[in-house]
Amino acid sequence: MGFCDKRRAGVLMHISSLPSPYGTGVFGKTAVDFAQFLADCGFSFWQILPMTPVDAGNSPYASESAFAGYPAFIDPEMLLSDGLITREEEASCRYDGSPYTADYAFSLEKRMAVLRAAFERFTPDDDLEAFVSENGWVKPYSLYKALKSHYNGVEWWKWDEFSSFSTACSHYADFEKEASFYIFVQYIFDRQWKRTKEQINALGIDMLGDIPMYVSLDSADVWSNTELFDIDPKTMRPNKCAGVPPDYFSADGQFWGNPLYRWDVMKKDGYGWWMDRLARSLSLTDALRIDHFRGFASYWAIPASAKTAKEGSWMTGPGIDFFKKVFERFGDADIIAEDLGVFGEDVVELLDKTGFPGIRVVQFGFDPSDDSSHLPHNYPENSVACVGTHDNNTLLGWLWEADEQNRAFALSYCSFRGEDWGEGGSRSPSCRSIIETVWRSSSAAAVIPFQDMCGFGADARMNVPGVPTMNWRFRTTNDTVNGVDREYFRKLNQTFRRTK
Repeated sequence: MGFCDKRRAGVLMHISSLPSPYGTGVFGKTAVDFAQFLADCGFSFWQILPMTPVDAGNSPYASESAFAGYPAFIDPEMLLSDGLITREEEASCRYDGSPYTADYAFSLEKRMAVLRAAFERFTPDDDLEAFVSENGWVKPYSLYKALKSHYNGVEWWKWDEFSSFSTACSHYADFEKEASFYIFVQYIFDRQWKRTKEQINALGIDMLGDIPMYVSLDSADVWSNTELFDIDPKTMRPNKCAGVPPDYFSADGQFWGNPLYRWDVMKKDGYGWWMDRLARSLSLTDALRIDHFRGFASYWAIPASAKTAKEGSWMTGPGIDFFKKVFERFGDADIIAEDLGVFGEDVVELLDKTGFPGIRVVQFGFDPSDDSSHLPHNYPENSVACVGTHDNNTLLGWLWEADEQNRAFALSYCSFRGEDWGEGGSRSPSCRSIIETVWRSSSAAAVIPFQDMCGFGADARMNVPGVPTMNWRFRTTNDTVNGVDREYFRKLNQTFRRTK
C-alpha cells in the first residue's frame, strides 16, 4: 500500500530532539517510548530528519557522508546491555546541561570515547562481515574517516597524495586499524537502529525518513567519486554550487555551497551512486521524503565566486530518466517529493509523471490576496499536508510574527473566534483551529511538528534557513511528552478518519 493510499497522520520529531540523559536523543528505549506515545495519540507514522553525520553547524543536510549514520545517536544503554561497555563508561556519557537543548559536540565526544572502548572488546563476527559485504560505501567512508583523523580534520583536498582516492586505497593497510574502528561504529549504528525500528514498527508506527539533495564538498562521497561532481580537477573546488534563488525564506536566496552533480556522467551507469544511496536510505525507513525534489527537474547553479545566490541560473536536471531507473530498481517504494520553493511547469510535470505525493505547508498559504495551493481547500488527495516543517517557525511563533493582515486572514480562514489568538500552550485555541483545518483537508497524510503539539513559540523552532548558527538544537523531556493532550490528538485523528 502506498504512503498516501489511506488517510493517516504523523508527527515530525528528529532523533536528536528525543528525551535522553545523553545530551541528544538516542536510539533504544526513549525512541520506542516516543513511538508508543504516537500510537496512543492515534498517529501511524513518525517523520525524522536525515540520520547522517551533522556538519559544523549541526545540520544533517550537508553531511560528510550520504550513507553513514551519526554516532551520537548510538544508545550507551544498549551498548551496556550488549556487554560492550561498563556501567562507569555508560555514566560518562550522561549530560548535566539543559535537557531542552541538544549538545552535539558533547554527545559525539562522549559516544566516540566509549565506542573506542567497545571496539577493543568486540570480536569480529559473521554479522559484521555481512554488514561490510552488503554496504559497499562503508570501506571508502571508513578510510576517509581514518585519513581525516590522520590529518587532524583538514579537508580531503589538502591530504597530499591521499587526496587521490585511488592512491589512498593502495595504502589501505597503513590505516586499516583506524578504518576498522569506523566500520565498527557504523555496524553498531545499523544494528541498534534496526532493533529500535523493529519495536517501533511493532507498535503500528511507520518511519518516514529524509534524504538531502546534495552532499558536502568535504565528504567521503565527493572524495571517493570526484568524477561524479562538478569540481575543478586541479583545485578540487566546485565550479558552481548548489542553492536556491530568492524565496519565502531569503530575499537574497540561499547559497548552500554544495558541489553540483555531473548528471551526464551519472547517467552512464544508470545513476548507480544515487541508486545505492536510495537503497541505503530505504533500508533504514519505511518511506522516504526527497528534500529539494525540484532539483531533479531543474536546479539553481551559482558560480563559486558569487557573493549571493542571486547570481545563479537554472540548469536542467535528469528529469524522468532518473526516476525510470528508480522504478526499475525499487518498484513501488514509498517516496514523497518535497516540492516546495520557487518552481515552474517542469517540476509540476515531473511530479505528475512520477506520481509521488507532494507537500503542502499551511503557513505558506495565508496570503489574503492569493488562492494559494497551500490553502487547505486546494490540497489534492495525493499529498502530505504539513502544519510546519523543520524550516518553518512554530505555528504560534508564526502567528506572532505574521503581519496583521495575514494573521487575520489565517484566523478567519480557520474559523477562529475570539481575541486570545496569542495564547500559548498545547490547548491554544488559535493553533488548534489551524491544526484542525489541516486535518480536515483532502490530503491523505497530515503531519505536525511535535513543537506544535505543545503550542510552543518561536524559541522552539528547529531551523532558520540561511542562518548558520544556533539551529537544530530543540530537545524535549519526558515530562513535556507526558504533558501533551493525548486525548485531543486521539479524538482529532478519529474525527478526521486519520487513525491507523
